[in-house]
Amino acid sequence: MPLPTEFADLAPFEAWALATEPERYAKRLASSMEDMQEFYDAAFPRLDDAIAYCDKHPWGDLPDDSRALFHLMQSLVMVSFPIEVWKQARVPDSGAAYLDIVVEPVV
Repeated sequence: MPLPTEFADLAPFEAWALATEPERYAKRLASSMEDMQEFYDAAFPRLDDAIAYCDKHPWGDLPDDSRALFHLMQSLVMVSFPIEVWKQARVPDSGAAYLDIVVEPVV
C-alpha cells in the first residue's frame, strides 16, 4: 500500500508498513541490524510529521495511505529498542520466551 505523497522519501521502506504486530516482529527478526538502522534513520526524523498527518483523520476512518503510514510508524517503534538499546534484533537474555498479542490497535 503506497504512502502519502508527502512521505515519498519513506517509499523505500514500504515493506515495513505491516498491519499486525506478529508481522512486524517477524520482519524485525528477519532483518539485519544494518537494514533496521537504515529504516530507523530515515523514519525517526519523520515521526512527528507522520503523527500530525494521521491525526488529520478520524482513527476509525483512516485513508489507505494514512493507514500505511501509521503501520510504518508502528514498525519504527518495533525497531527502536533493537537500535537504541539492545544493539540486536532479539530481546537479550529472553531465551525461548514469546508473547502473542491477541488484540490489535483499532486501525
